[in-house]
Amino acid sequence: MPADDPAVRLPTLSQVAALAGVSLKTASRALNGEPNVAEETGQRVRAAAEQLGYRLNGLARELRRGGRSAMVGLISGDLANPFYSAVASGAERELRRHGLLLVTANNDENVTQERQLVDVFLERRVRALLIVPSGGGQEYLARDDTGGVPVVFLDRPPQGLAADSVLIDNEGGARAAAEHLLAGGHRRIALVADLARTASQRARIDGFAAAMRRAGNPDWDRYLRTDVHDAATAERTIGALLALDEPPTAIFTTNNRLTTGALRVLAGRPRPPALVGFDDFELADVVGTTVVAHDMVALGREAARLACARISGHAGPPQTVVIPASLIPRGSGEIAP
Repeated sequence: MPADDPAVRLPTLSQVAALAGVSLKTASRALNGEPNVAEETGQRVRAAAEQLGYRLNGLARELRRGGRSAMVGLISGDLANPFYSAVASGAERELRRHGLLLVTANNDENVTQERQLVDVFLERRVRALLIVPSGGGQEYLARDDTGGVPVVFLDRPPQGLAADSVLIDNEGGARAAAEHLLAGGHRRIALVADLARTASQRARIDGFAAAMRRAGNPDWDRYLRTDVHDAATAERTIGALLALDEPPTAIFTTNNRLTTGALRVLAGRPRPPALVGFDDFELADVVGTTVVAHDMVALGREAARLACARISGHAGPPQTVVIPASLIPRGSGEIAP
């Protein structure tokens, strides 16, 4: 009979007790290593459990005792995005070193869904929460309201709450991209950004704008487009920009998905505008895309490290770790106007 057949049932503790010839309570005490169980009885119960393929439900046991699970919850944007997948990978590897298990969920950039997911994870008594906030305030995550569960924020700082955070140097990275394009002689530079209500995108817009002001390029904002949330929308947005009477000679996209949309629009054009994208991505070096790069795996790893420190009892003030960002020239951002 196939293992996934609904008729197949996992062995129960009652079956173990029956096979070993002991009571249910004795079987439970023997398998949980509790005292006052004769050695011969314990061996008989363990042998029966092995014969039947019975496995202890460690999570249920810990929850019954009032303890917490070995799970750490990660709430982020769409895990299909390589950015969040890399972040999850870094967190998972660090947590594994501490005997903890990462469980992930998408908030879909929705504040209500984020709060619901927090409640779900807390109900399952996770050891810590790692959150990429979708917006709004995070006052509801005060330590007293989470039952003492540590919370670490990734990529975007919390609002209305002092807590550990791991951030990218968004402002510095965007400033470097703008200065790079300005140094190449560009003045009509478009900025295509994701959701402007998120702190990371606002920081990238602010860094870009600061470089434009310092360069005396006040008219750049007529090429500013925000709330472009996916590659398809980026394609349409950039297509419209290039159809203007005075189209931009350069484009800065503020995340990997928007850069993908830009590349689709620019493919095959005899003289495309210069392009710089925030976030490195797979094959960017092959297609020659200039990017502002940062270590996405380190973002997750550092967040997990801070969470583990709190789990272990660290009670110091909140820490903020900043992951550096640097420009990698590969040709697409070095096209003269």
